[in-house]
Amino acid sequence: MSEAESPDRTTRSGVQVTVDDVRELMGASTPHFALQLRNRIAKLVRGLPADHPARVLGEQEIERLTRLGFSGETRGTQRETGIDPLASVSESV
Repeated sequence: MSEAESPDRTTRSGVQVTVDDVRELMGASTPHFALQLRNRIAKLVRGLPADHPARVLGEQEIERLTRLGFSGETRGTQRETGIDPLASVSESV
């Protein structure tokens, strides 16, 4: 995963960023790529007004990706019997 942006997204002169552009980057994000995706979304929404729908969604996703990138993910619910946290994010590792 690169932080380089898609040429289709960066060469659309005069076309404003949309919520769909943000959602396209959100995709199926994983802990491994969360911080790169966070940076790409931050660059995408940087110049938008604070109340723009794409920026609002982008900032929410930036927070989620930051948490995901630093804390990882778990399978099942926290107290689900028989399903342990993924080894890569276990506190004992």
